[in-house]
Amino acid sequence: MKKILFAATITDHFYYFHLPYLKYFHDAGWEVHVAGRGDRQLPDCDFQYDIPFERSPFSKGNIKAYKQLKKIIDDNHFDIIHCHTPMGGILTRIAAAKKRQNGTKVIYTAHGFHFYKGAPFANWAIYFPIECFMSRKTDCLITINEEDFFLAKRFFKKPEIKKVDGVGYNSDLYYPVSEEEKYKMRAEKGFSPNEKLLIYVAELNANKNQGMLIRMMSELKTTKARLLLAGADNFNGEYQRLAKELNVDDRIEFLGHREDVEKLLKMSDICVASSLREGLPVNIMEAMATGLPVVAVDNRGHRSLIRSGIDGFLVKANDIASLAVLVDSLFNDKALYKSISTNAQESIKRFSKEAVFIQMEKVYSKLKR
Repeated sequence: MKKILFAATITDHFYYFHLPYLKYFHDAGWEVHVAGRGDRQLPDCDFQYDIPFERSPFSKGNIKAYKQLKKIIDDNHFDIIHCHTPMGGILTRIAAAKKRQNGTKVIYTAHGFHFYKGAPFANWAIYFPIECFMSRKTDCLITINEEDFFLAKRFFKKPEIKKVDGVGYNSDLYYPVSEEEKYKMRAEKGFSPNEKLLIYVAELNANKNQGMLIRMMSELKTTKARLLLAGADNFNGEYQRLAKELNVDDRIEFLGHREDVEKLLKMSDICVASSLREGLPVNIMEAMATGLPVVAVDNRGHRSLIRSGIDGFLVKANDIASLAVLVDSLFNDKALYKSISTNAQESIKRFSKEAVFIQMEKVYSKLKR
């Protein structure tokens, strides 16, 4: 029986993004193994390993993770190893180096290089040499946006390099609903029909830059506008304190981690996205598929999804005034709102899980031979 190992820093990465691929191999008769930190049980998985990966490349805990992972790889003959996330990708490829000499094929999906146009020099100094070296231990490198693809083609000569349109959003969950259904969902969550709801789904941290959105709330002219921030707080309450300092805390809902994101999007009006760095963000795909106009910071991931002025809008990082003006315009101009919403629903279809699965199936089919 053929075997495949999927590896990532945390098991939840597979739960949220890669279950269709576990099922794809399991249904084809492969023995499916998954390695990652966490005990969430995954379907279509024959063997699951809780590996103590740490996100920091300087953590001593990764030595233990490497030893455990190497034993798993040495004790099995995997036909394919597909790794994700920076540390999961690094440790797995190092651990699999000898097995590659015996025919194991190693795939690494880069969900957004830490070095990119405009990135801090430190990112280039630390992460570029690492990825350059690791590319030699990779049979197929998958990138998910144009900028990373061309950068990899330019600097990484060893592996085959493919571009795939991300991990795919779940089109079974994310789609527009009627106005009646929208207001029904609002009532269930305690919001009124006449409120103007802005939403951003992302963990609270420095890169996601929610402070830009909080500051925007004090500049909006639209009355009854409320900002919903859905995501775990990994910034020690910094954004909650900022909201209080600016006296906009009564217009902002810090919702924490949510399992009902599809309902939150369907009951909202506009998606705003402030992150400084993105690979190819699923949260933006989901918002566009739901029919929400998106106003986002101009970065490589957002640029790959949004054509500014056509199916969304892009603004410079921390350009709070422009962000506020565009949000006000969408609230007040029904024709503009409808045009952006309609175009977004159409253009995002190529990033659906069905479309991306076809792309990934071609990559796997070549390596399965």
